Amino acid sequence: MPDEMEFSSTTLLIVVLAAALAPIIADLPRRLALQVVVLEIVLGIIIGPQVLDIARPDDLITVLSTFGLAALFFMAGAEIDFAAIKGRPTAIAGVGWLASMALALVVAAVLTRVDVIEDGPVVAVALTTTTLGVLAPVLKDAGILGSGLGALTQAAGAMGELAPIVVVSIFFAASGSLMGGVLLTAFTLATVVAAAIITRVDAARVTRLIAETMHASGQLAVRLCMLVLVALVVLANELGLDIILGAFAAGLIVNLTGFNGPTMEPLRVKIQGIAFGFFVPIFFIHTGMVFALDSLLDDPVALLELPLFLVLFLAVRGIPTALLARRDLPRRDAAPLALFSATALPMVVAITEIGVTTGDMSRDTAASMVGAGMLSVLIFPLLALALRSRGPTAGASSAATGDGAP
Repeated sequence: MPDEMEFSSTTLLIVVLAAALAPIIADLPRRLALQVVVLEIVLGIIIGPQVLDIARPDDLITVLSTFGLAALFFMAGAEIDFAAIKGRPTAIAGVGWLASMALALVVAAVLTRVDVIEDGPVVAVALTTTTLGVLAPVLKDAGILGSGLGALTQAAGAMGELAPIVVVSIFFAASGSLMGGVLLTAFTLATVVAAAIITRVDAARVTRLIAETMHASGQLAVRLCMLVLVALVVLANELGLDIILGAFAAGLIVNLTGFNGPTMEPLRVKIQGIAFGFFVPIFFIHTGMVFALDSLLDDPVALLELPLFLVLFLAVRGIPTALLARRDLPRRDAAPLALFSATALPMVVAITEIGVTTGDMSRDTAASMVGAGMLSVLIFPLLALALRSRGPTAGASSAATGDGAP
């Protein structure tokens, strides 16, 4: 039947095998500190049509990849530590992102004028992203998460994920029209209402059921989280907005219920297992399978764009944030903050994928930006930690944990 989903059981097996191999391979060369997300994309490229051609992105893998994209941004919203970033870190992050956006628009306009790119708006938004999901474990392992640098990096990461999502939803999914603003407002109001209901309802019975089913087959807490995720993803899609906005909003709502508190640790482990154990890896492997490697290798301009975008991530996203925070950090932490803030991959993948799908971005530029994002994840965190360990400790100012504006 023509309406039936086309899929290959062999492809599914190979993709799941690649997902299982990625963390094993990442653990082998410990000195290189390879990020699992980069390996997942690389493995996707290797098994995909452009290298070994043993797995092709069929209907099932594409659907699972969409679920993975939603799960990625759900977790991004759910795991933001608002207590750590409130006050001045959030203010610095907000102003820093606006400065990055303004600078990105200028850079994109110049690159468009000299015929380096043809898709200025999409490139501009992608340049303002930060990958909080990849940075969080790096900061935690380095003992930075609870410091002023950790707070500012988390704030910059949260802003570098939320703000581009909103921009993408308005200007790409809703064509940048007045209707786009109306639809976003409607979605925001619906999200606020949902958050108010969830956080203010008398949850005595629900709490009891959650506790009773947490380690049983009922799994009410997990099902409620999935309900919030699916409901807001469907709402965003019905309003013509991108699903990543719905997924991120769902994560924020779950966050408000105390998701990151110690009592929610069993639930958090389960949700992380569902997201990062299955769906998210398939999204990144699928990204590698559809990665335009031939376009990158066959086009000298596209190949040269890759290091250009890597530098622009740092210049457009990292440096403005570091400059705004220079009075709130020791001197040794300024460069690491810039490098952490410029680490960008998941949002770059999502934005370029949307841009290619809507016809607003060429496959060559998308491949260059994703390649630069992969390099940023490989290089910037390692360089940041190396600079911090060697930098001066004198002249340190207080950690950026207070209230105020930059």
